Amino acid sequence: VSTSCIGKSLCSWHALLLPCLFVPFRLPCPPRPQAADISIERCATNKPKPDPSTLVFGKQFSDHMLTICWSEKGGWEAPQIKPFQNLSLHPASSALHYSIELFEGMKAFRGVDNHIRLFRPMLNMERMHRSADRSCLPLFDKGELLECIRKLVEVDQEWVPYSQDASLYIRPTFIGIEPSLGVSRAGKAMIFVIVGPVGPYFATGSFNPVSLLADPSFVRAWRGGVGAYKMGGNYGPTIAVQNEAVKKGCQQVLWLYGEQEEITEVGTMNLFIYWTNEKGEKELVTPPLDGIILPGVTRQSLLDLARSWDEFKVTERTMGMKELMSALDAGRILEVFGAGTACVVCPVGSLLYKGKTHQIPTMQNGPDLAKRFYKELTDIQVSSPNNAAAS
Repeated sequence: VSTSCIGKSLCSWHALLLPCLFVPFRLPCPPRPQAADISIERCATNKPKPDPSTLVFGKQFSDHMLTICWSEKGGWEAPQIKPFQNLSLHPASSALHYSIELFEGMKAFRGVDNHIRLFRPMLNMERMHRSADRSCLPLFDKGELLECIRKLVEVDQEWVPYSQDASLYIRPTFIGIEPSLGVSRAGKAMIFVIVGPVGPYFATGSFNPVSLLADPSFVRAWRGGVGAYKMGGNYGPTIAVQNEAVKKGCQQVLWLYGEQEEITEVGTMNLFIYWTNEKGEKELVTPPLDGIILPGVTRQSLLDLARSWDEFKVTERTMGMKELMSALDAGRILEVFGAGTACVVCPVGSLLYKGKTHQIPTMQNGPDLAKRFYKELTDIQVSSPNNAAAS
């Protein structure tokens, strides 16, 4: 796939779900990494590509990576695409001690027309930019970084699986590499991007229901904190709670917050509840972006799709466990599912809360809506531009 072909595909693909790739950067910014200055060092020998049917999530990596270094004195250095390799970091690097670090998760797909496309990549760049600002890491030009990532995908385009059941996962990462133990803003930093082919996120498969542990004694994020940013420090502390869920026979965690036990996220996914509300209306509810919810790209895509259908009410609001349990007892809950880049859409089958397991009738109801969302998104991701525009 040529450079021009990839760029054309990205800009023309599906007006509803993919905004224009390049938008003017209107705020003043420091000297920026220039994609035009990128250097490319290719591997002498490429690794064999795995069979798409054997892929698991996050275990295979491509032949090349992208790095861009920054320093307070020198600004941004020229971007480099080079053979995949270990990083060399000073032992006192701020990312290793104080989690001055963030990342993104996005995907590239091989369409039925054999063209490669990224799914709504500018939303990832905008979220990464916000996370960098919150981390006191240097700001960057979103369009230039995306162009660098596009060139990396072009170099490793044969790693994009020839399969509609797999994709290329892209992990942009931004770390502070200041060699100092002082708790302060990093004077040196690095962006690096690694990519690799992935299959289903959950070992149980791409559309099997998961069981959840809802325990108000565990909190993922809080208002005034950094739950709305994609920082590594938001994820490491959740592993112990995930292990607690497994001990109790559950697969994932339903994160609750505050005295009202507000429902926030499920595992590392945004949460959706499809129900019949008290007025007898069919309604899709998801928690609002109130500072503790990660603004997921898949979350936004499901909301965009649902509002374009205009078939049921779509609401972003808080919901507590008391309201959820009452609606479940009344038979008004139709489907509960998570949504994220890694899994796309994942149905919820049961909920362990205060020592009692509650069955969620997601699968008994089709699940018509969750499957419809899954099919719409995956069809868009692998369709040709003409077919996608008509979907």
